[in-house]
Amino acid sequence: NVAGWILELENGYGLPWKGNYSSWLEQKQEELRQSKKKESERRKTLERELEWIRMSKKGRQSKSKARINSYNELLSQDSSTKSKDMQIYIPPGPRLGDVVIEAEDVGKVYDDKIIFEGMNFKMPAGGIVGVIGPNGAGKTTLFKMITGKEQPDRGSIKVGDTVKLAYVDQERDTLDPSKTVWEIISEGNDVMNLGNVEVNSRAYVAKFNFSGADQQKKANMLSGGESNRVHLACVLKEGANVLLLDEPTNDLDVNTMRALEEALENFAGCAIVISHDRWFLDRIATHILAFEGDSSVTWFEGNYSEYEEERKKRLGKDALQPKRVKYRYLTR
Repeated sequence: NVAGWILELENGYGLPWKGNYSSWLEQKQEELRQSKKKESERRKTLERELEWIRMSKKGRQSKSKARINSYNELLSQDSSTKSKDMQIYIPPGPRLGDVVIEAEDVGKVYDDKIIFEGMNFKMPAGGIVGVIGPNGAGKTTLFKMITGKEQPDRGSIKVGDTVKLAYVDQERDTLDPSKTVWEIISEGNDVMNLGNVEVNSRAYVAKFNFSGADQQKKANMLSGGESNRVHLACVLKEGANVLLLDEPTNDLDVNTMRALEEALENFAGCAIVISHDRWFLDRIATHILAFEGDSSVTWFEGNYSEYEEERKKRLGKDALQPKRVKYRYLTR
């Protein structure tokens, strides 16, 4: 929305393009077509980007809503075929029951501050919830309550009996510094089991943009983005049916971000994703849980753009002005 120029860094060169990201995508795809480059994954990423940009607003909205209705279909699809076709494949966990995660009148207090109160939602099987709000509003605290690390001060959070959680958090400093990327992700095995599919471990690691010598990098030599990818690779192989992803796109390159989007779209399960990336949430979210300040939380059925439209109608001029997070205080 704001760029006048795009500077692409490729093969040691800086390639300037006058225009915004959408126009850069158009010319880049044409350039690859004319040069007949066989960068299949790169071209696939560009095509996905352009498909979304060209899609009508109504088409984008119906795409996210259709996911809820296709949960059973996603669960029954051939895992072996899907794993071969996709750059990142998330194996499905056990079938979800009627209760996934439900919050009833949940509130959390620190000192005399009410971080949030009156939180209510019921997550459907197949749903992907985008969690948004300013830093300090309580988003990560919600994840800690879902995993049982913290308890609500009011109300209750119910996690269904069939739910198997996998959590990618922001604390990414738990990697063994003496081990290589391949050793951490594969646990030293040449073959890995992703659900009922066996895959070559080095091929799986390569899907997270670690190829060749990069797989032998020690954990203490990794950048923030590389550590993020290692954590994602470890968690996504677990066979969970509900993923908790806290800022999963931080430090990811565009190709890995798009591969993660596709993996989530085809994942036969649920995900709750904390993110400030509006574009990412527009493409994956079926629901939005918005921490709106003043200790209030809103549950909305739809993607980020639909939520923004509703918020502007609901709040009027107040919706246009960014505000620092505020809390209500306990009355004694």
